[in-house]
Amino acid sequence: MTTTATPSSSVSLTRLLAVGSLVGLIVLGLAWEMWLAPVRPGGSWLALKVLPLIVPLAGLLKNRMYTYRWVSLMVWLYFTEGVVRAWSDVLPLSRALALLEVALCLVLFAACAFHVRLRLRNAAAQHPTETASS
Repeated sequence: MTTTATPSSSVSLTRLLAVGSLVGLIVLGLAWEMWLAPVRPGGSWLALKVLPLIVPLAGLLKNRMYTYRWVSLMVWLYFTEGVVRAWSDVLPLSRALALLEVALCLVLFAACAFHVRLRLRNAAAQHPTETASS
């Protein structure tokens, strides 16, 4: 039982990091486009960019492996937006928010990638005869 405690705590940590960074991206996107540094005064429709981030939240909370896999691909769209806006926005606050978005995207990607890797490793360790004969 002690051999499964360490991987399970690592899996829990990666799950916590993934959910936390995803929620962080949602909150950041809304706050950025509505109050902190919107493209237009009073908020902008660009806040709708967080809607696709809400979809995988349920899958991450339910610990679905498939969701971790496709979120690790989808996050690169938000990473790209952060890099472009960090490079091109005029306002220093907007640039700082863009760099925060880039950092959250990197954490989300790493957490999802490690989560999938750890769960696959744990599954292989529980069934060594099936993987050895394949």
